[in-house]
Amino acid sequence: MTPSLRILHILRAPVGGLFRHVRDLAMEQVKWGLEVGVLVDSNSSDGLTAKRLADLAQQLPLGLHSIPMGRAPGISDLKCIRETHRLSKELGIDVLHGHGAKGGLYARFGGSLPSAEKRHRPLRFYTPHGGSLHYFDGSVKGNVYVSAEAGLLRLTDGIIFESAFARGRFESCIRLDGVANKVIPNGLLPADFELRELEDNAAEFVFVGELRHLKGVDVLLDALSQLSGKARAVIVGDGPDGAQFKAQAHRLGLGARVSFPGVMPARDAFGLGKVLVMPSRAESLPYIALEAAAAGVPLIATQVGGVPEIVEGSDTRLVAAGDAGALACAMSIANDDYAAAAVRAERLRQCVNDRFTTEHMMRCVLEFYRDGLLRRRSGGSAKASFTKPALNAGPAGKGRTRTDLP
Repeated sequence: MTPSLRILHILRAPVGGLFRHVRDLAMEQVKWGLEVGVLVDSNSSDGLTAKRLADLAQQLPLGLHSIPMGRAPGISDLKCIRETHRLSKELGIDVLHGHGAKGGLYARFGGSLPSAEKRHRPLRFYTPHGGSLHYFDGSVKGNVYVSAEAGLLRLTDGIIFESAFARGRFESCIRLDGVANKVIPNGLLPADFELRELEDNAAEFVFVGELRHLKGVDVLLDALSQLSGKARAVIVGDGPDGAQFKAQAHRLGLGARVSFPGVMPARDAFGLGKVLVMPSRAESLPYIALEAAAAGVPLIATQVGGVPEIVEGSDTRLVAAGDAGALACAMSIANDDYAAAAVRAERLRQCVNDRFTTEHMMRCVLEFYRDGLLRRRSGGSAKASFTKPALNAGPAGKGRTRTDLP
């Protein structure tokens, strides 16, 4: 039996959907017998993040590692690249997988530094996430970022996109000729598919996310003000524009109809409102939409990013971003006939269950890793897709075999 793959995932901020993606992927890989470690920014210090990292550290065979990582480019990046290189050698890493702009930088540069050891250098994979793709906007800063990304392609063994939208966005600025790439959507855990429990005094609508202009909370408030009756909304989250949104709610006379309870887990927030409203101006493949769909929560969302890919195959309709009138109409329809909205939500739940699971995500990622190994062994002549990995034996630790290298 050949040794198990040894993988190091790298990301900067261990928060939000990016952290969830890495955590779920890493845990699924561990479950299937792979040796996995994670490298994160040591500057994240809030209590919830610390607890999540502590829980993750206990389950990683190769450990949780941290080093200060700056958000903006700077001298700290050189230290992080060297630390990535050091860890890669020390842990005998086969695959460096960077997530987000900084994680992708460290994985690709750190995995490319010369080494005195005879062993092969690790494969270098990169997954851009939503925040990274926001830089593809034609601005001066964006053009610098795109140029840097283009330069890093020569150090890249493969790029994994979480949605077809993300790949299209990337390719609109950077040609991927000669670089292996694949769309592998985010996955959900079995627990995510448990139906949510609605609070007795639940509001008609709930928003869950960061309170900033990009997420469209201002559009939601404008739409709510157009609804007749006393429909209420709970705005769950925190962010730089929170004070502005609270002032807007007061200005629109919505004080008694809108509450801002702060940050809480999405599963808890889903019980506070009958229908989730996601009025974003931009997204990639948002976990909050996936989680709501899996929990059977009726969803009103905008037609942005990879959201159409989530609702594909269902009769859940999307509205135009930034259009308060269209959003108000969709909210009114859902509120007037909640039973019909719940039926649509169940159909969407089944569609998501068929396509977005952590097991499917892990299988596809591992197959892509193996493709990279085959390309290297064949001198780069291997095709992008090969025989599906022999994973049908199931997870290790349950009377089944470990996942081996091809």
